[in-house]
Amino acid sequence: MKSIFEESACNEIMSRLENLNDNAKANWGKMNVEQMLEHCTKPIELSLGESQIEKPNWLKRSIFKLVAPSLYNDKPWKQGLPTAKEYIITDSFNFNTQKEKLKTKIEQMSQSKDYFEPTKDHPYFGTTAEQWGKSAYKHLDHHFRQFGV
Repeated sequence: MKSIFEESACNEIMSRLENLNDNAKANWGKMNVEQMLEHCTKPIELSLGESQIEKPNWLKRSIFKLVAPSLYNDKPWKQGLPTAKEYIITDSFNFNTQKEKLKTKIEQMSQSKDYFEPTKDHPYFGTTAEQWGKSAYKHLDHHFRQFGV
């Protein structure tokens, strides 16, 4: 499984981001390309401690423990997975501004592996740098595939 902390995987993600344009249409889902860029930025901001989301109740935590391993394997995510309410984006954005913002956040996260070690808890999922790196890559990959890059 690739990780945002691996140079080759990060370079791949950045190349795919560069290939994204403001005319890109979603192959599935409700977001437009600008909303997807904002949606992808928010979890990275969370990972870097720049934002917070509500911690799940005990039932949701139990459910997420069952699905958490799917965050760290090579199998692509299915279309239409549920989204945390904090990451449902309905506002309008400027494409170029959002693209640069995401690029900056990816660069920042990819160069901060030490920040995630020895452990950094996620409100829903993993705690290790390896888990953070893999889930970040997989989330970006999922949405870049959604928009054909």
